[in-house]
Amino acid sequence: MASIRRTLSPNHERHYQNGNQSSVQSPSHKLILNGKSSSMLYSRKNYISMKKLFYRCLIFFLLGFILGMAPFGDFDDARSRDFSFEIKPSVVNVKEEMKDVVIPRPDNVVVNSVKLPGSLVDEVKGKFDYVPRKLLIVVTPTYNRALQAYYLNRLSEVLKIVKSPLLWIVVEMNAASAETADILRKTGVMYRHLVCSKNMTDIKDRGVHQRNVALEHIEHHRLNGIVYFADDDNIYSLELFESIRSINRFGTWPVAMLAQSKSKATLEGPVCNGSQVIGWHTNEKSKQLRRFHVDMSGFAFNSTILWDPKKWHRPTSDPIRQLDNVKEGFQETTFIEQIVEDESQMEGIPSGCSRVLNWHLHLEAHGLVYPRAWLLQKNLDAVFSTT
Repeated sequence: MASIRRTLSPNHERHYQNGNQSSVQSPSHKLILNGKSSSMLYSRKNYISMKKLFYRCLIFFLLGFILGMAPFGDFDDARSRDFSFEIKPSVVNVKEEMKDVVIPRPDNVVVNSVKLPGSLVDEVKGKFDYVPRKLLIVVTPTYNRALQAYYLNRLSEVLKIVKSPLLWIVVEMNAASAETADILRKTGVMYRHLVCSKNMTDIKDRGVHQRNVALEHIEHHRLNGIVYFADDDNIYSLELFESIRSINRFGTWPVAMLAQSKSKATLEGPVCNGSQVIGWHTNEKSKQLRRFHVDMSGFAFNSTILWDPKKWHRPTSDPIRQLDNVKEGFQETTFIEQIVEDESQMEGIPSGCSRVLNWHLHLEAHGLVYPRAWLLQKNLDAVFSTT
């Protein structure tokens, strides 16, 4: 009997005895499966190679970092190489190096104070001749007269050789004359030419108002220094101007005065024990009622008293001025009473007040004509001819 075999379809399922069921795949399906498995195998190999490469790079990086950080040789040798970031300054001998160094000083530059060793300070002072000094403010009232040019030039020759700083304040009445301005320009002294505009008919003492103009100028501009009233017809020693720089508040000294008769000289000023004022010289009975027996050219004072009353504990802030409504010869004492209370606030100059440093002379010639612009327009005819 012929047997019949049934061809199994691709999707025919076989049943095994153990109950497991498996499907029979077609050749085309096998090809698809083989393609997927090969691609998955390739990606797995690529992932493994990338992982190995990453670990290798990491190992090399760590080795390079460790080798780069590890010093070769001694640490001091490494710091002394060219790639070191530390700069070691060389040792300099300041005293030796400063001898040949010239330092330019630009304008408008403020330099703070520098403390130097004592020996170096002395060397710098001796080399550059720099000693801090107070400003001297010399006030001179003047007026047009025959000997004005002589007096101003004589005083300017003294002021010219006084060590700076010095300011000469010259005050005229009504207008600044061209003759006075010409003299001041040629003196070589730092000056200020001021004018007192008071009415001449109402003036009792011309010099009082001229000095007040200078005091107003000092107060307005807050000039800081030592104020000294120096009339142009007096005679002054160079030592006087150097001595008054040491004044703290108020200083005074004796003045030799030639009498009007020119037959004798009198002394007016303080009697001192060292720098302490203990009494006064006076020879005129009419002036014995004065509180302070001082000539106008026999004292000097600190200019800050005029514009800084709090510094000197003044009880009032009224301006300090000379008075012209007092008797003749009392202008000095009434002015000084506004500056000091008693002799304890005064300083005697020089020590012991035993030397005369300036003279108050009365040598004015009367009846002489003041030549305008110092030119003589008349009496120029020759008495006799040289031919």
